[in-house]
Amino acid sequence: MAARDTSGKGTGTATQPQGDATAGAQPGEGTSGGSSGPVIEIDRVTKRFGDVAAVDDVTFTIARGEFFSLLGPSGCGKTTTLRMIAGFEAPTAGTLRLEGVDVSRTPPYKRNVNTVFQHYALFPHMSVWDNVAFGPRSQKLGKAEVARRVGELIEVVRLTDLAKRRPAQLSGGQQQRVALARALVNYPSALLLDEPLGALDLKLRQLMQFELKRIQREVGITFVYVTHDQDEALTMSDRIAVMSDGCVEQIGKPVDIYDHPASVFVAGFIGQANLFPSRVTGADGDDVVLDGLDTTLRSAPGATRVETGSDATLMIRPERLLVSVDRPAGPGTNAVEATVADLTFQGALVRLSLTAADQAPIVAHVGHDVDLPLLRPGDRVWVSWPPSASLVLPAADIPTTEDLEDLLDEG
Repeated sequence: MAARDTSGKGTGTATQPQGDATAGAQPGEGTSGGSSGPVIEIDRVTKRFGDVAAVDDVTFTIARGEFFSLLGPSGCGKTTTLRMIAGFEAPTAGTLRLEGVDVSRTPPYKRNVNTVFQHYALFPHMSVWDNVAFGPRSQKLGKAEVARRVGELIEVVRLTDLAKRRPAQLSGGQQQRVALARALVNYPSALLLDEPLGALDLKLRQLMQFELKRIQREVGITFVYVTHDQDEALTMSDRIAVMSDGCVEQIGKPVDIYDHPASVFVAGFIGQANLFPSRVTGADGDDVVLDGLDTTLRSAPGATRVETGSDATLMIRPERLLVSVDRPAGPGTNAVEATVADLTFQGALVRLSLTAADQAPIVAHVGHDVDLPLLRPGDRVWVSWPPSASLVLPAADIPTTEDLEDLLDEG
């Protein structure tokens, strides 16, 4: 779980059939005879561009049939990592294995992977059917085999009724599904996707997240997905690798990364988080005791132990905070008095921007089922949470809201 990358975005603009897939393979079978080992192994891989380490000593594996996302801001190394898997970049050091075979110096066209980019580059003069059939025909497969494969994949992406249309007659989401079918029809060991939803509007992008996951489950092929969008990664992934400055900060299931981030960067980048500078003063049973927010607080420990007397960062998700007019009386409950700075209606919840006594900003998400009087800026409230709702992380520079917005804008 090491790694760091300052690479630029991938420059490819086409979805191209690659590799030497077995003619009789079925969706989900790949070409390895059903081996249970990992499909992709990245072993201490480094990629340098001059003096810059775009990817720095990265090690992880991707399992067969897994939806694996590389998540992080622009320049974090995720696209460079994907391009090395595809063969468009060669690692400066380390080993990259596909189906157990070292492909570190193997050219792209000899790797059994396909790539889908943000711009689908469909053949405009060909029908949906012929676009999908391009790969099998290039492999000189028989007409019956081509028809079987194309028919199966067009059905999987739900375009059977549109098989005779050309790309210009399709919506953006339909064009994307054609690109997916064309990339999957040769049954690659893995499908690599470089921000393929970036060109779609918000509603269509959200719909296609569920479609992509459904398609991946039906075909059973490993998907490696690059994105800077947290919601995409959390919605679709079996596991996520969060990257920053060429390093892998954390790898895990979406729920584990969200609930138990390994660093301040991961906590701030994945979802929203309140991050407060604090200092560890001791322990009380399983809880860590801290000085923070001008009071004594108790928290669950994080994955990394912070020694007594050391600076730390206290993390609390906005939805775990309770807001009340009266001070809560529960034993062991953390409670901080705060002033309402702003309220934002967000449909299913109200976002409260608060200011603690030490001027620390606090964000709380309040659902419609919470019994609160009508609040206005300047009102005094109590913010509380049980120790189990917070985590102690190692001390680090806490990103501001503006910092995180800049990272997402750059992505």
